[in-house]
Amino acid sequence: MHAAESSFSLEVARTAARLVVEDGLELGRAKRRALEQLGASERTPLPDNKAVEEAIREHIALFCADTQPEELRALRVLALEWMERMQRFRPHLGGAVWQGTATRHSDIFLQLFCDDPKSAEIALIDQGVSYASATVRGLHGQPVEALSVALPNSTGGERVGLHLLIYDHDDLRGALRAGSDGRAPRGNAQAVRKLLMEPMT
Repeated sequence: MHAAESSFSLEVARTAARLVVEDGLELGRAKRRALEQLGASERTPLPDNKAVEEAIREHIALFCADTQPEELRALRVLALEWMERMQRFRPHLGGAVWQGTATRHSDIFLQLFCDDPKSAEIALIDQGVSYASATVRGLHGQPVEALSVALPNSTGGERVGLHLLIYDHDDLRGALRAGSDGRAPRGNAQAVRKLLMEPMT
């Protein structure tokens, strides 16, 4: 990659990072929005997720270091509450709340691995929980059903989006493979409890 291309890719990553942190956009949408804001062609090569995640951590360190740890912890506590609530569906936490880059603008993404794809939806109905259903891109890019719930947030008074992504039980094994950086892409309730025991930075 030429120096100019590398410099522009970094600018895209930093712009996308700001959109993720301040507006709560997911990575793919943030990168595309960043191209629009920078006036670049939509055919411009996008930085990879790792570059954007590094830029997110830099942005948080520069602009949100005094508030982000508390906001992240509140989201992890809320995620754990729902993981315990949906325990029989083998919930795993992913996304920014798991990776540690979430702020009060971030949504919570739980992957559920169900024996019956309709069982989680029935559980929400039985609990009197209002939800919206949609099809989204899941593991390996395949379409999966997402059940979305709006929850109160203990920090900032804003609503938090909880998204329950429905997978088959057999998908669980492949979902736990570490990424190229060696980090687990998601964690179960025990792993989230361990994160909550760590001191806030």
